[in-house]
Order: sequence, then C-alpha cells, then structure tokens
Amino acid sequence: MLQTTFTKTLDIDCPIAQAPMGGSVTPELICAVCEAGGLGMQGVSWHEPAAMVAEIAAIRRRTARPFAVNLALEWEQHTRLAQCIDAGAPVISLFWGDPTAYFPRLRVAKVKTIVTVGSADEARRAADLGADVICAQGIEAGGHVWSKVGTMVLLPAVVDAVAPLPVIAAGGIADGSGLAAVLALGGAGVWIGTRFLATPEAYTHEEWKRRIVAARETDTVYTELLDLDWPKAPHRVLRNSTYEQWEAAGRPPSGQRPGEGEPVARQPDGTILPRYSDSGPAPGASGDIEATCLYAGQSAGLVHDVLPAGALVKRIVAEAEAALASAAAMRRV
Repeated sequence: MLQTTFTKTLDIDCPIAQAPMGGSVTPELICAVCEAGGLGMQGVSWHEPAAMVAEIAAIRRRTARPFAVNLALEWEQHTRLAQCIDAGAPVISLFWGDPTAYFPRLRVAKVKTIVTVGSADEARRAADLGADVICAQGIEAGGHVWSKVGTMVLLPAVVDAVAPLPVIAAGGIADGSGLAAVLALGGAGVWIGTRFLATPEAYTHEEWKRRIVAARETDTVYTELLDLDWPKAPHRVLRNSTYEQWEAAGRPPSGQRPGEGEPVARQPDGTILPRYSDSGPAPGASGDIEATCLYAGQSAGLVHDVLPAGALVKRIVAEAEAALASAAAMRRV
C-alpha cells in the first residue's frame, strides 16, 4: 500500500478518499472503500438528525476503519456538526463556504478535519484554523464545484501554501495514473467521485452509470443550470437534452427556460424530478432519465467499466505503484 502524510494523519492504508456525492452514497459503498484501505465518506448536509445518526451508527457497525462525513456550509450546520461528533464520526469534511465558525467545536472534540478549497489563499486560512487535511478541488470535478482553477495548477499552489500539511486533490482523477500524478506534484492523496458512481454499491440509476461509462472527456458541462434546490451554485454534469434545449433557446435565465418545472422523471418513492432539478435519479426511477441531473466530472472519459468499490481501490493503488515505478525507471535512464 502507498503510505503518505494523508494516510498517516487519518490512519488509513491508501491515499484514496471517496467523495460524498450526495444521495448516491450508501453504507455499502463507504464500507467497501474503508475495508479496502481508503476513506469512505457520507454527505449528511441535508439529512434529518435521526436518519443521520442512524446512518453513522450503521457505518460504524459495518467497519472499524476510519470514515468521514461531509457538510456543505451553504447551510448552517452547527447542529448537524455536533450530532456527527456525538455519534462518533471520526473525520469531518467541510465544503462550500467559510469554515471559521465551526472550528472551535472541532478543536474541542479533537476530530480530524478535511477542508475543501479552491485557491491557495483559502488553503492558508483553513490551515490557520487547524484543518488536518486540505482538499484542493479543481474545476474538472463533477457535482458542485467550488473552484475555478484546474487541478494541475491548483494542487501545487496549495501544496506550497500549506506545507507540510497533507493536501489531496479532487477533479479529473479516476485511475492510478491520476493518483501517481498527484503524488508527483507533491499531493498526499486523491478525492475521487465520478469513478465511484460507476460501482455496484453506488445508489445511482443504471442509465446514469451507463452514460458515465460511455462518456468522453468532452461530454460534461460546467454550469449553474440545475438549480431548483441550490441556486447560483456551479456544478458539472453530463450534457443532456435539458441542457441542449436551454442552450438552443439562447440560455435564458431561470423562470424563462424551456420546460420550466415540467416533470421529467419520478423517483422510486414517488417524488417528482422536475426539469432543472439538482437531484440525481435513484435506482428504479422512471421517466426520461437522460434529461435529469447526471453529475459527472471530466474524468468520466476515463471510466470504462462498472467495478466493485473495493476492487476499484485496489486497482487504483496497483496502477499508481506501476506508474511511479515506471517514472522512477525513466529517471534512471
């Protein structure tokens, strides 16, 4: 296994974090990643308290390995943070917003903390607050995207800004070559989302998985279009008919977009997914799945199969070790 400052800080075996990915994450996915040596992660930003505590308990029953919970700071999260700490979540991940007000509680609890940033200045502020790990998210990433800078530029800038604090990279990474590249740039690990959507354990519709596997690196769009529950929040999704109809209409603002509010799909529990919803389709959803919100990063172009999460972690590590060995051999020539 590859050991870095990231793995040593969080007491894990390999430098791979599975991104929280909203409702697409299951305890099965988290625990498969953890048991393979990585860091599984659950997004709990919108969970009801009882459900959130029950989910953390379910994860703890299934694995003794460290895992993380993620909170989006677009919403006030003091109550959820306290409940996560009380429920025994060993690692807290903070995303999208100013984390300053949350660190007094984190310092008292002595919980390991990851803060996602989009610039070197943000990284310095997070380090000064007491973050244990910095996640540098590049604009290539899928889902909601905080950064406006590419991973290849952002990562070394953040590494230089906060050394010797461990920095992991998110955006554009789906295989061992990406992990090796991050380590070569001074990073201590990777945060991977899109690749883990294409696993049996992910709670994603089969058409969503199929479209990720079929995608090219040019098949995603960076936009604010799918905004019904989270307005003015840039995100990256697979290009689809909803986007193309809006584009053909001249990119009108919210309230004037084609098909505004019309139902396009139905979740298994009966919940309607209207056009421009930011919710992805769950397994068993029906309707025009292609027209819904299908989050994916540019790394979708590197995903060619659906693979169990544990096997995926091991494959990424093996690929990275081979890539690093090949690079070392080249240096000796």
